[in-house]
Amino acid sequence: MCVGQAVEQTVDEVVHSRKKTSKWYKNWKIIISIVLILITLIILGMSYYQANHFNANITINTIDVGGLTADEALAKLQASNLKNEIYIGDQQILDGQDRLMGLSEADLPEVEKLLKSQYTFFPSFKAEDFSLLPSEQDLYRSKVLKKALEQELVSMNETLEAPIDSQAILQDGKIIVTESNDGQQYDIDSLLESYDNHDYTSEVRLEPIHLLPIKEDSEMVKNQEKKLQELLDHTVDYKVQDQVHSLKGSDVIKNATVSGELKVKVDPKDLQAKLTEINDSQSTLGKDFTFKTHSGSVISVKGKGYGWALNVEKETAQVQAAFEKGESSTSASNIYGNGWSNEGYGYDTLTNDGIGDTYAEVSIAEQRMWLYKDGKEIFTTHVVTGKRSTGEDTNPGVWYILYKRTPYTLTGSAVGNPDYSVDVSYWAPFTNGGQGFHDASWRGNWSSTAYLTGGSGGCVNVPPGVMSTVYNNLSVYQPVVIY
Repeated sequence: MCVGQAVEQTVDEVVHSRKKTSKWYKNWKIIISIVLILITLIILGMSYYQANHFNANITINTIDVGGLTADEALAKLQASNLKNEIYIGDQQILDGQDRLMGLSEADLPEVEKLLKSQYTFFPSFKAEDFSLLPSEQDLYRSKVLKKALEQELVSMNETLEAPIDSQAILQDGKIIVTESNDGQQYDIDSLLESYDNHDYTSEVRLEPIHLLPIKEDSEMVKNQEKKLQELLDHTVDYKVQDQVHSLKGSDVIKNATVSGELKVKVDPKDLQAKLTEINDSQSTLGKDFTFKTHSGSVISVKGKGYGWALNVEKETAQVQAAFEKGESSTSASNIYGNGWSNEGYGYDTLTNDGIGDTYAEVSIAEQRMWLYKDGKEIFTTHVVTGKRSTGEDTNPGVWYILYKRTPYTLTGSAVGNPDYSVDVSYWAPFTNGGQGFHDASWRGNWSSTAYLTGGSGGCVNVPPGVMSTVYNNLSVYQPVVIY
């Protein structure tokens, strides 16, 4: 074969080969295009499915909704039962009524949101549980079952040991901190809060939450210690008449507690003992008055109607409140005595051993009376007092003028005269039993010994001619000293 023939043959072979390659190439392009179209269709279909179906292993309120559309998932949830069993830890404490989940068509948008939130381009097998609450409140779950849970917890706590708080107390004059102790009672408020925040599931499982005691190193206990120390350092100035008694907490308070609101509560026993001491020292009720008579002699006269004393119980409560509130002073205000309404007289009188400088003086032995005003004698007269022979003596003691009347009708009884009625121009009684000053126009015997066998029924008879002067110089609540 010549060279020309060889070259021509080679060229033909190359052309033929290229024709075959071009045909194959065209077929391959078609195949690839078809494959790409199929892949695209598969991807689009998968994307559409993924966008409209929940992934596998997805649950809502523990209900499996894997592979379901939003509508299908909602339908399955609506058909699901809630057993409404409540557990604390592993212990079932309540078995509520079985009820369907309270979901409605109004909850579909929320289901669709959950569907969107779990979307993945490729199918996922990751397990995930979503919580969905009804748009319309489940009244059984939120009200009835919750109330039943609260009642059950209250009942359980009654049989469980309560925690003991540590606290700072004042005991026998010393501040001490008591030991705390854990209990087994449940913290009902916290458990109810956990219940409110629990997922909307068939079973309600709550972690145990117990009431915790206040511990020894807590801020509360430290504040209580501080409050008690302030109490011990605090002083209340207690004024009785013109005397001020500075009462320091550490001297008059030996036991006290402090509440959680840091309010102090004082045991009043030791404080009351101190106020009893003050009352015994200053009060005049039922005591002997030292009295200087018209003649200058000093005698002792028993307080009868006149006099005062502190109501120690009420005064203790008053001073106790001053300490508890942190007040710095208080004055005596609960006074009693032998008055008709248990009122006491003479509290504001500080001179002349508590009798003062304006008073009436009657001497039974001398059968005479004197009137004093501002420490000066302003009038004197002879009188006739109660009959000695029949035991109707005028009662000695320190009294006070109860009231005054002009004119007046005296009624009552006396030895030998069980029922009498006498008109007088002036009447000024000084005893609750009916003794007083009055004129006696019927009396003829005004001698200094008349009282022995011919005296009055107990009153102080004053000559009619001077009774107006006596009457006008007597004032209500004025002391009357009879001896």
